[in-house]
Amino acid sequence: MFENLSDKLQNALKKLKGKGKLTEKDIDTAMREVRLSLLEADVNFKVVKDFIKSVKERSLGSEVMDSLTPGQQVVKIVHEELVNIMGKGESKLKFNPNDITYFMMCGLQGAGKTTATGKLARKLKKDGKRPLLVACDVYRPAAIKQLQVVGQSVDVPVFEMGDKTSPLTIAKEAIKQARKHGNDVVIIDTAGRLHIDDDLMDELVEIKNTVKPDEILLLLDAMTGQDAVKVAETFNSYLDITGVILTKVDGDARGGAALSIRNVVDKPIKFLSVGEKMDQLETFHPDRMASRILGMGDVLSIIEKAQDAFDEKQAMELQKKLKTQDFDLEDFLAQLQQMKNMGPLDELLEMIPGLGGNKKLKGLKVDEKEIVYTEAIIQSMTKKERINPSIINGSRRKRIAAGSGTTVQRVNALLKQYDEMRKMMKRFSTMGMGKKKGGFGGMRLPF
Repeated sequence: MFENLSDKLQNALKKLKGKGKLTEKDIDTAMREVRLSLLEADVNFKVVKDFIKSVKERSLGSEVMDSLTPGQQVVKIVHEELVNIMGKGESKLKFNPNDITYFMMCGLQGAGKTTATGKLARKLKKDGKRPLLVACDVYRPAAIKQLQVVGQSVDVPVFEMGDKTSPLTIAKEAIKQARKHGNDVVIIDTAGRLHIDDDLMDELVEIKNTVKPDEILLLLDAMTGQDAVKVAETFNSYLDITGVILTKVDGDARGGAALSIRNVVDKPIKFLSVGEKMDQLETFHPDRMASRILGMGDVLSIIEKAQDAFDEKQAMELQKKLKTQDFDLEDFLAQLQQMKNMGPLDELLEMIPGLGGNKKLKGLKVDEKEIVYTEAIIQSMTKKERINPSIINGSRRKRIAAGSGTTVQRVNALLKQYDEMRKMMKRFSTMGMGKKKGGFGGMRLPF
């Protein structure tokens, strides 16, 4: 998401960065480019107008004009105003501390509502909750079955009463079911339509008035751009939604909906559904998103992904092995598998400060097959070979290559990389790894 906008904004602001002094004409030229970039990204016209006005007013003030680095000050202002239009800070889900918490999921058909509902259930379960999914979409063919499949994939129970019972009755019975089985969160998957109609909205209002949900979350397809904002306005007028989950953001290079919704309906984006896998639901952080748009990276998200993907006990053991240079190919395989859980590597590269805005890396696709080949090669080794790769002679290399469906050249390349990594670790340890505060021989590392 934001790929095109990110490129254009960075280009417009780059022209200001190199100047020692800025004139009003310089700022006007840059703001014209910024305005066009935002409009092309399908950002709401009124949002663009207010954004440009605010940035320009602040850029012509003393904090920029009297600064030693005026261009960088303008970038800082653009960042702050981007955060403002997307909402300040993370908007957390509201839970009922004294009773069952009810979430009502709504949206148009085809927005990815059922899948996102499963992703949310998985996230809540990981946080120690006991969610129950409720199938209230009795109109769409196979909607109940889809929710059951999704529920099974995240190991969360699904309550359903078939497609002949009214959604209101199902919602009422689900409350009893949750109390009976000790579920502390009930997530109601409501029906969608291909368009907004009175019957749909009346039914949703009925469910809302009966269940009195703690959160009414609207699922919006990011790829529909300005249409998503119109849908948000209509649903909000009927239901007074509490937040938005943007789906299919991995397929939208513009990102106009994300920059418009908060300003137009005054409701926060709570999550982004960033892929097809059930673990690809990200908490929305406006400040981090603004940093990514401007190519400043997103270190906090990388850290969170790593904490989520890496086993803490294994990480501590690895640290000890690195210190004693006892790192073998079994450890390498374990780290590789955990790294895969952090998501696509090209997405992680974009979060690293300095790399996100690097033109040479734009469009870079890290070949995930290379990781698969590496895994296959190591898994084709015996335990003895993984622990002590120095015993791998020519005949063993041929056997490993055949067993992994690769070539001897690939096996050689992997072993060479491993040797180089070992030499690097040895150099670090001889420099006094861990002896002084701050890392390797007092040398500060960037992690």
